[in-house]
Amino acid sequence: MRRPFAAAAAGLVLVAGAGAGAAACSSAASPPQHAPSSTAPAPADSNPPGDIPDTQVYVPWSPPGGGFTVKVPEGWARNAQGSATVFTDKFNSVRVERVHTTTAPTVNSVRAKDIPAIRAASTHFSLVKVVDVQRRAGRAVLAEYRVYSAPNQVTGKRVALDVQRYVFYKPHKGEAVLTLSGGVGADNVDPWRTVTDSFRWS
Repeated sequence: MRRPFAAAAAGLVLVAGAGAGAAACSSAASPPQHAPSSTAPAPADSNPPGDIPDTQVYVPWSPPGGGFTVKVPEGWARNAQGSATVFTDKFNSVRVERVHTTTAPTVNSVRAKDIPAIRAASTHFSLVKVVDVQRRAGRAVLAEYRVYSAPNQVTGKRVALDVQRYVFYKPHKGEAVLTLSGGVGADNVDPWRTVTDSFRWS
């Protein structure tokens, strides 16, 4: 049985609140501080900063219990979010989750099941495409879409985010879902390729 997808969209909430001084991936981040919610959300920033530098270092990470490894940016804050782990820095995030299922995902199944659930849990959701792609670990189903982040805890502003969601599958291991997001206009093509090409089943 496939998991509810409210958490997938909720993973983007951490992006707006992540600070510049993120803890290292190898250590647990301090619990995020929550400010009172605004009664009227502020409009989204149309062009936030967020390019990941070319000098960024990536380190291998595996979920509790193993099953796969993936390289994530070193120094980003790490937060547990249900069954997922989310790494954040400024407006960027990498969300990693293992899903127990015996059915391989397809473009049609992602369109029919995953996308409606993500849309319902998101703000200003706009689908770009759902396609099959090849990465070094094999085939994955990629969904690209755009959403608004949760309001920033200090300014109340929202950020328009470009999101790439990759679903890898292996029999007897289930799905591994990598959801990468960053501010619209950020040039993160190479970093996201580094992360998704680093994925390996174990």
